[in-house]
Amino acid sequence: MKNKMSNWVKLTVMGVAFSVLMGCAATSTLISKRELDVQARTSTAIFVDPVAKEKRTIYVDVRSGVMEFDRNAFKRFLIDQFSAPGSSGYTIVDDPDAAQFQMSVYVLNLEKTSPTAAEAALGAGYTGGAVLAGAAVGAMGNSSNRYRGAAAGGLVAGAADFLAGSFVKDVTFMLVADVQIKEKARKGVFVRKDSQVDAKISDAGSSRQTVSEVSNKKEYRTRIVTTANKANLKLEEAQDLMFKKTAYAMAGFF
Repeated sequence: MKNKMSNWVKLTVMGVAFSVLMGCAATSTLISKRELDVQARTSTAIFVDPVAKEKRTIYVDVRSGVMEFDRNAFKRFLIDQFSAPGSSGYTIVDDPDAAQFQMSVYVLNLEKTSPTAAEAALGAGYTGGAVLAGAAVGAMGNSSNRYRGAAAGGLVAGAADFLAGSFVKDVTFMLVADVQIKEKARKGVFVRKDSQVDAKISDAGSSRQTVSEVSNKKEYRTRIVTTANKANLKLEEAQDLMFKKTAYAMAGFF
């Protein structure tokens, strides 16, 4: 009986110790991640050619297959950035044929992720709207997962595990946008573009097409990955600043 009581006391003490550690971890997360941190990074810098003031016109096309992404709200942030005091004097227009520049934006992801997945998404660079497989791996590991099993120390440890893991999470959201900019070349300049398209036509084989075309537009391509991090972060809290910083990065190309 004494041995059983002794074991129970040991388990309880261990549980309390784990509870204290988990409480400290939760408190540390709340303190270190109490402020919203939003960062926008570009995979490759774009430098468009300077043009005369009357040619500083841009047609913007924003697309996405992500339900949570508000295209209209994002376009408003883009318009604000291009019209902000101290900007380069570019104007967004509705006619793509009349614009000197055309900027096509495709948003692939807007969801919870991990820092390593965000780095991988940035490193992959522009994919032209292809599926970003495996980039979003869910929220970062929380204290509940890291300390799984500590509840064996008793009901006190189990309660602390629930509180620390359920109410304190280190959350990261990621927005991935592929950007393509087309610029009208100077009169007399022609641009040749060679494209290769591989397509699977059946289980037995595939086909490859090589397409060459001549146009009067130069192309620039890059990817912008914007992350937001904070303890217990909700998307609604981070969305506006994520949109603003992403739009700022895009306006910076001009």
